[in-house]
Amino acid sequence: MGDARGSASGFACASLGVLIAACVLAGWMPLRFSIVTVFLFAGPHNWFEFRYFLARMPARWGKSRNFFLLAFSGIILLTAGFAAFPYAARVGDWSRDGWLMAVGVWNSLLIIWIAALVILRGRLTMRRDWSWAWPFALALIGFNWLAPELLSLALVYLHPLVALWFLDRHLRRTRPTWRRAYHFCLLLLPLLVGLLWWQLASAPPLPDDDALGFRITQHAGATILTGVSSHLLVATHVFLETAHYGVWLLAIPLIGMRDAPWRFASVPLVRHPRGWPRLLRTALIVGAALMLILWVCFLADYPTTRDVYFTVAMLHVLAEVPFLLRML
Repeated sequence: MGDARGSASGFACASLGVLIAACVLAGWMPLRFSIVTVFLFAGPHNWFEFRYFLARMPARWGKSRNFFLLAFSGIILLTAGFAAFPYAARVGDWSRDGWLMAVGVWNSLLIIWIAALVILRGRLTMRRDWSWAWPFALALIGFNWLAPELLSLALVYLHPLVALWFLDRHLRRTRPTWRRAYHFCLLLLPLLVGLLWWQLASAPPLPDDDALGFRITQHAGATILTGVSSHLLVATHVFLETAHYGVWLLAIPLIGMRDAPWRFASVPLVRHPRGWPRLLRTALIVGAALMLILWVCFLADYPTTRDVYFTVAMLHVLAEVPFLLRML
């Protein structure tokens, strides 16, 4: 028991250290900190997420077949639609109303997809009634059509928090005695965000006269929340993103992987007799190569690579939905 408490205390201290350091750096140098964190951690955290999801994919879907078919078809189609937005807007010469219409349609399809997955997952568990998902989804769709861009911006800020939820579910299964210390760390998160807002609410806007600065402030919502300091928005976003990267690159690999990440035999679909060992090994190796290529592209043209990355990264954002539902 003493060792368990000591481990939980060490985990809590390390988590608090990462959160406090990220908060200080995000508030002090938001643009530079955003550039550095995306450059260093964007590719690796996607690879670790991919490997984590593969390790939790059942070798045979069985009764979950419809759930996974809906999950993967939605991930592919929604990502393709999201990636096509900039090209379609440029070719079609969309007005602002046309752009908002397209965003509203995509958001609505996303909500319907998530609600359908929730219902299917509820039927599979046979323990919970998740029929509330449809009325909640309809209400959310109504809000979406009132302010499509606000809902899209909410996804930008909510997505990093999903990693914290993954870590909580993982601790519940593997180290339940650590959850109390972890929940204490989570209580600090809104306090640190509140501290950023208190210190930076009246801060002058960040310089966005160059392509990179404009992209970063735009991604954080400066063109939507025009009455809020862009310094505050970028600092808040990069702080949450750093917490997200910390979960996937530090917490889950250190406490959740029995073997080294490059030991692919620990993935059930690799070692299972009916799995796909060659295909998945190749996919993981190609993913690692793409991570290296991403670093090279960042060095060659950071603004363009950032745009491409955050478009393609919608794939892993959507993939988190079905795997999180599987852990509930």
